[in-house]
Amino acid sequence: MADTELRTTVRIRALLPSLAPAERRVAERVLADPAAAAASTITSLAHECATSETTVIRFCRAVGFTGYPGLRLALAAEQGRSGAGDARDLAGDIVADDDLDKVVGKIAFADARAVEETAEQLDLDALHAVIEALVTAPRVDVYGVGASGFVALDFQQKLHRIGRVAFAWTDPHIALTSAALLTPGDVAVAISHSGATQDTIDALQLARGTGATTVAVTNFPRSPLAALGDHVLTTAARETTFRSGATASRLAQLTVVDCVFVGLAQRTYESSQRALELTHDAVADRRVGRKAGR
Repeated sequence: MADTELRTTVRIRALLPSLAPAERRVAERVLADPAAAAASTITSLAHECATSETTVIRFCRAVGFTGYPGLRLALAAEQGRSGAGDARDLAGDIVADDDLDKVVGKIAFADARAVEETAEQLDLDALHAVIEALVTAPRVDVYGVGASGFVALDFQQKLHRIGRVAFAWTDPHIALTSAALLTPGDVAVAISHSGATQDTIDALQLARGTGATTVAVTNFPRSPLAALGDHVLTTAARETTFRSGATASRLAQLTVVDCVFVGLAQRTYESSQRALELTHDAVADRRVGRKAGR
């Protein structure tokens, strides 16, 4: 998508781990209060971040702007689009004295925004390329550990429902042994919010060495995992206190997985539809009150 103003804070969050320490302080200040940053002079922002105006300019260029005026305008436009103060309040971090009503509101807001912002910034060219690779892939490996492992299993189940040969590996050792057996034409998909999980990186790196097509699903496009992907699909989830962002991360990953799955099913409509019917009928009588043939 090309609307940079709409996703200024999303882009800054995505690039945060790749910034130099002084630039990261500027980024964290901007993310903590985008409206205040939009209203600040470059001198004020540099002073608040204990750095120089030159560093602020370097930060602006690192996140895609030619200078500070462009960043201020983009932040102001984004704040205008975000609407009322209630929404901006819900976008803040959970703090110790938030009542339960506000906690629920902030979690729901973070989860909804993760899905919306992921869809807004998803690279459609990369998505198309991944779908095309899956159409002809004899085999698909999916790697993920921890919370990302649940998403890997969900993706494998979806692919299996439409007749694709797919395996999800959440055990690092089994992931490595499976990756070693891939061949050119196979597809390896690695899922990691941070893009810095060593087990997932190692599996994708080994798969890359076999000549398999590699796909990285991560929140951070400059992460080590992304560097190994022939194709990179990025999410846009924000981690917050008490790891409420962990659910947002999984929802964002599931959004990407669903887009890939539906795109693949659409691309292979007849065979996918038939497979879905067969797999549905296979378990139809497992529901309470249902008989086979009904």
